[in-house]
Amino acid sequence: MSGDQLHSTPLPGGGIILPVNYLLLAINYALMILLPIGVAVFIHRRTGAGWRLFFIGAVTFILSQVLHIPFNWLVGQTGLLPDDLNATANLLITAAFLGLSAGVFEEVGRYLAYRYWAKDARSWSRGLMLGAGHGGIEAILLGVLAAVGIVGLVVTANSEAMMSTIPADQQALITDSLTSLLDQPWYALLLGAVERVFAITAHLALSVMVLQVFLRGSLRWLFLAIGYHALFNMIAVVAASRVGPYATEGLLGLFSLISLFIIFRLRTPEPAIVEPDLAALPETPLLSLQPTDEAIDRSRYS
Repeated sequence: MSGDQLHSTPLPGGGIILPVNYLLLAINYALMILLPIGVAVFIHRRTGAGWRLFFIGAVTFILSQVLHIPFNWLVGQTGLLPDDLNATANLLITAAFLGLSAGVFEEVGRYLAYRYWAKDARSWSRGLMLGAGHGGIEAILLGVLAAVGIVGLVVTANSEAMMSTIPADQQALITDSLTSLLDQPWYALLLGAVERVFAITAHLALSVMVLQVFLRGSLRWLFLAIGYHALFNMIAVVAASRVGPYATEGLLGLFSLISLFIIFRLRTPEPAIVEPDLAALPETPLLSLQPTDEAIDRSRYS
């Protein structure tokens, strides 16, 4: 079922409204927001990992972007990156830069969080919870921003008063953008949620990989995480430009399977809670609370 098969009504500024597609978009954005919370709830109930680690992972992601986004912008202003991405070499250079910058900022941020903030996160389950927060907040923010954007677009397109204040060429741009978004197959409108599932799985794997720096005492795991993150992002950028959204999600799905393998390959038993051996404690003589005659005599004159 495609968009042109759905019931439609005219927009005030031109174009069409597709109510069923609006519902699908709402489901897509709701899944982007709720799925990471569901993953965290599952981890918490199955392993007991605390919500504090989810919060740490979320804050770590946000702080990494505070540095990551301006860095990418500054490099873009220098002219070092090619402008014409139609050439395959230029696309590969740009994709490699974007992937590597994401890997460095996010994985170094994750490493610093483990070292200085989440010092108690030294088990597989706690690493997963931190990863759920890191990838989860990204999905939540993207879902919220996308939902706000589409609502603003729809409200503007359906308001004669608002459209009348916008130049004619901008009115056409708004209605064309809205109709091109909605006039898609139903499954295309759910790709955002599907992509977030793959991305969250990758974040879980990356979180467990960086955790190995502290469990195994080897910094090479940080560089492996940076490389895996860079490769994941690089393939996403190149595929989106060359093979379209469906093939791109298929490639990311394959990476998701690799991420699942990494997650379970690096699984280690949870640290056992050591309870004191009461039988091994030395016996202490019981104090006699029976008063002596001497103590009674002294108390008479006190």
